[in-house]
Amino acid sequence: MDEKILNKNKNGMFALLAITLAYIGSIVLCIFSAIGMNTFLLVISIIWISLGWFPYFGLRILKPQEALVVTLFGKYVGTLKGDGFYYINPFSGSVNPAAKTRLKQSGDIETGKSSNVSLSGYGINLNGSNEMLNKKISLKIMTLSNNKQKINDCLGNPIEISIAVTWKVIDTAKAVFNVDNYKEYLSLQCDSALRSIVRTYPYDLANNIDTTGDGIPDEGSLRGSSETVAQKIKEEIQAKVADAGLEIVEAKIIYLAYAPEIAVAMLQRQQASAIIDARKMIVEGAVGMVDMALELLEKSNSVKLDEERKAAMVSNLLVVLCGNKDAQPIVNSGSLY
Repeated sequence: MDEKILNKNKNGMFALLAITLAYIGSIVLCIFSAIGMNTFLLVISIIWISLGWFPYFGLRILKPQEALVVTLFGKYVGTLKGDGFYYINPFSGSVNPAAKTRLKQSGDIETGKSSNVSLSGYGINLNGSNEMLNKKISLKIMTLSNNKQKINDCLGNPIEISIAVTWKVIDTAKAVFNVDNYKEYLSLQCDSALRSIVRTYPYDLANNIDTTGDGIPDEGSLRGSSETVAQKIKEEIQAKVADAGLEIVEAKIIYLAYAPEIAVAMLQRQQASAIIDARKMIVEGAVGMVDMALELLEKSNSVKLDEERKAAMVSNLLVVLCGNKDAQPIVNSGSLY
């Protein structure tokens, strides 16, 4: 269904003045008809006084970045977009299936409780707000933050992840008529896309894992390639919600961690890996320093060492350079032999 914009209905002020003047005129006509004993005009004026308030229901006020989907006897008439004072057919209604849906997102947070006793016959609440306001569709950019999802990565490790999706409505007709509830539909598609993408990535760097689908192992991971993962999630969600008239502006990973049942074991694994990498760097540096020391001693010819003494010196230097604690030197005051 294509969206139709009603551009010729921005005449609410003129309609308000015309209806009010007609109502006042009917009251004046009723008085003079009663005095002049004109039965026909008296009946006409009484009928207008009784029903003249009904055209007021065709008045609509919209603020910036708001829209109203208008229907007439079940048929889609068009959409009011943009701020202004509008007048439409009083018999027209408005549709917004997500009006009462409250998700964990901007725009759905209630700031406080208030009494909301309605006069359903007139569509008016006693707190001064009209029920029709709930049918307006916000065209502002909104942010949806779904609950944490527990998903297995490509290695089978359970992780917890959460995303924040920034979105907006770009086609009100599709949002209202193509899906049952566009907010709930978006939330479900976000969860589905998140699971679909996360299952193709490991949490951290892993060997022989292809995350791009080209058959070649790469270094993609949820922790190290968060921007790439977020972009893929955005594209996946956009492909699913395009028919609902929604546009995904941005998707960001806001929480990522191992599931509690394996978090301790994975932390120990990361610590062990870090210790091994650090020890490897220390040993490589120590061997380089020993080689440099032997080379300088040979060039200076200050001390001549046989192979046995070189081995002892190398052992002592490696112990000093690779030890966890400061070495305690022992001074030999006698002969080396």
